[in-house]
Amino acid sequence: MPSDLVFQLAGTCNEYPWGKQGTESLAAKLCEKTPGTDFKIDPKKSYSEMWFGDYSDFPGRKLDSGELLADVLQKDKQRLLGKKVITQFDSQLPYLPKILSIAKALPLQLHPNKDLATKLHEKDPENFTDPNHKPEIAVALSKFEVFAGFKPLDEIAPLFKLEPLKKFGPNGSGEWTNETLRHATRELLKLDLKEVRALQTDLSLISRERYGISAYILDLLPRLQDQYGPEDAGSIVALLCMNFMVFGPGDAIYIPADGIHAYFSGDIVECMARSNNVLNVGFCPPADRNNVDMFANTLTFKAHSRDDVILPTTKYEKSANGKTVAYKPPMSEFDMLRTDLKKGESDKISGSEGPDVMIVTSGKGLLRADGEEFQLSEGYIFFIAPGVDFEVESQDGLQAFTTVI
Repeated sequence: MPSDLVFQLAGTCNEYPWGKQGTESLAAKLCEKTPGTDFKIDPKKSYSEMWFGDYSDFPGRKLDSGELLADVLQKDKQRLLGKKVITQFDSQLPYLPKILSIAKALPLQLHPNKDLATKLHEKDPENFTDPNHKPEIAVALSKFEVFAGFKPLDEIAPLFKLEPLKKFGPNGSGEWTNETLRHATRELLKLDLKEVRALQTDLSLISRERYGISAYILDLLPRLQDQYGPEDAGSIVALLCMNFMVFGPGDAIYIPADGIHAYFSGDIVECMARSNNVLNVGFCPPADRNNVDMFANTLTFKAHSRDDVILPTTKYEKSANGKTVAYKPPMSEFDMLRTDLKKGESDKISGSEGPDVMIVTSGKGLLRADGEEFQLSEGYIFFIAPGVDFEVESQDGLQAFTTVI
């Protein structure tokens, strides 16, 4: 009898305009390679994300039946979700895993904390669809460029001594503080389109030498203008105030609730607490932007350097053969595992307190769990119930990412 504790999933691919086009999109390619679906890539469309959790916006489904994953889980909560998820996370998957393929900057954004999310959900449930916070991690699958968190204040302060920016900094010889930065961010985002255009022009005319360690601004400004035009204030805030980082495959970042960020380019595995709430203030049409004052008032300053944003890997204590590492963000909802196997290698993973969701991002192999053997290939996604041990074996090399509790 087939296992009802381990089963294959299909994800849902969406088409936001920042996604990569056609077969350039890893999200679309993985979605198309999931067997048993009718998804076909249209070379003219931009594919941004593949979701494969139980959240209703772009839901995962049980592959063999087409049932919504959420419905399957609710019918057998004790076995498929487990005590921890039922008691601590309202009987729903507490995490939302995705693949993102990014051709141009996502909106400059933050995800509101639980208190604000609850208020926004009560006031505007159509746009804020849940009362939860949304801290998240992103693991690079390719070169990954990102704006995340604020630069150290001693890197920001010299930039605001440049003539076009003096009026946004502290008066006279005042020192920069987090509140100064909050004020500067607010004022820059409130500029009208004409003022933004003029300021971007002024910034482009400043010599590279005067930018010092931030001379990369002159390289990135034309790229952002090509994507969103010279009238988007998000470009100014991102370039002047935020950390710009370039990562390679396997590198990861953690974005706390209320953490300012904008992913810029690349392919990533992303996972976040169960929410789809977001406040956008740049890199999007004016009509799509949220209230700047609310955004600025919500900002956190926990990530004030590149090192504060980076999320390292650690040995995973439940990996029998040491082929699996863990990304452990400072939150209770989930950890992310990365399993890398060469030809013929395998790893055994002990079951966790809650349900696991695994996606294969490259290679082929086998999954053994609950007395069954399943084929693994790029784009295959599996749900594994709480407490179920599993083994992954590679045929010709394999990489898989598993979200665990």
